[in-house]
Amino acid sequence: MKNEKLQYFPITAFAIIMGLSGLTIVFGKFYHMQWLPKVLYDSLLFCTTGLFLFFLFTYGRKALKHFDEVQKDFRHRIRINFFSAISISFLLLSIAFMTYWPFLSLVFWWVGVILHTYFMLHTISFWIQHNFEIQFMNPAWFIPVVGNILVPVAGVEYMPKAFSFVYFAIGFFFWIILFTIFLNRAIFHYQLPQKFIPTLFILIAPPAIGFIAYIRISQSWDNFAVFLLFIAYFFVALILFLYKSFKKLKFFISWWAFTFPLMAITLASVVAYQVSSVTIYKYLAFGMLAIALITVVFVTWVTIGKVRQGEICVKED
Repeated sequence: MKNEKLQYFPITAFAIIMGLSGLTIVFGKFYHMQWLPKVLYDSLLFCTTGLFLFFLFTYGRKALKHFDEVQKDFRHRIRINFFSAISISFLLLSIAFMTYWPFLSLVFWWVGVILHTYFMLHTISFWIQHNFEIQFMNPAWFIPVVGNILVPVAGVEYMPKAFSFVYFAIGFFFWIILFTIFLNRAIFHYQLPQKFIPTLFILIAPPAIGFIAYIRISQSWDNFAVFLLFIAYFFVALILFLYKSFKKLKFFISWWAFTFPLMAITLASVVAYQVSSVTIYKYLAFGMLAIALITVVFVTWVTIGKVRQGEICVKED
């Protein structure tokens, strides 16, 4: 039984680390702004790191004992995009450790950059080399793009800005292209399957992270920065108007797609307040944090329940 669970341990589980790492960074940011106590940041930082190492160990065991299943994941039209969640988790933990333990942050960042560069190039080449029907396109395709835009957040501390700008440019370019394809798919073709409706939240992440990365690179509160921030807020409003699509959804691990983008827009709001001193961004940051916390608690509760019921590590279609 345990061997069967290991065989079907999902690569999508790393979306959990993305969500929890995002929340850790939010707690760290709120602590440095003196809005929340340090204990929240410290405790979640090490809990998330421990869970990430456990997931890496578990998926590594799966690779050793059930390599054919890992190959299936790596060649799957949807699941291939979630391998970038591993490298993104390294990048997010690098950001989380940046002020707490700079050396570990640097190590995580380099591992994340190297892994993500490989996963990104492999995934894009996979897209080009295979014939896809339009209905296979979904917001999970944005995951490799989000990782590129994350590189500059910590990267400006460790490498020249030109290095970070390369990844920012690639991420921004593919965000525009993939969003155009997704909008075409969403409006003119089949509706998203239930399993991927929560991934609509991923639409919030690229402009929100793009705003943070651009501020880190340029150190400038200018029209382009405001453009990225307001696009992110637009997607938040759009998701609110799509609330009917989220009713009566059956639980999937993809529900964790709710969490990371909410952390991204929360962080973007804090950064906007820092660089502009406009009070409305502070209120938006607290409002987004409240929504994000409720979402994380709810999804965590449901996930734990599904684990106890044995409904997580099962064979997927």
